[in-house]
Amino acid sequence: MTLQRILDYSHTLMEQTLKKGDIAVDGTCGNGHDTLFLAKLVGEEGHVHGFDVQQKAIQNTIRRLEANSVEHRVSLYHESHSHIKESIPSEHQSNIQAAIFNLGYLPGSDKQVVTTPTETISSVENLLTMMKKGGLIVLVVYHGHSGGDVEREAVVKFVTSLDQKAYSVLQYGFINQRNNPPFILAIEKQ
Repeated sequence: MTLQRILDYSHTLMEQTLKKGDIAVDGTCGNGHDTLFLAKLVGEEGHVHGFDVQQKAIQNTIRRLEANSVEHRVSLYHESHSHIKESIPSEHQSNIQAAIFNLGYLPGSDKQVVTTPTETISSVENLLTMMKKGGLIVLVVYHGHSGGDVEREAVVKFVTSLDQKAYSVLQYGFINQRNNPPFILAIEKQ
């Protein structure tokens, strides 16, 4: 057996959860890698809703989607993922199968623009009410930046408090790596 790296494992979880025709959410588009990955998984019949507060991230994501001819499968929102409930059309809200977030900052960009505990937890709470049974939220927690430890602690505390009868929560990470290695928190709705 070979242990999967963090991003690889986050994609494995998405592959095991999503099928053609599903609705998915990318809570942090960044450079569009996960948005593209989700768009390929949901296929022509599915749809992805992607969020980012930075215009540069939205532009990077659009270019990546267009380069792969899947832009018609994705709706992008230049706003915080905390606005998921107001942004996603009602016909998709009760059909969300999976969501992924990369917490932290946009690589190669302003490290002062980061995800925050309040917005992240609000977003996850909203998604949990909208997701289908068996749905999955994957949070890739990058916490080596200023304020990252605060978000890490708040998010871990939140997911730890979820009712085990309603949700299964997994933590996956490498504990012998230096420099605050990222880890995964995965929430499955029962």
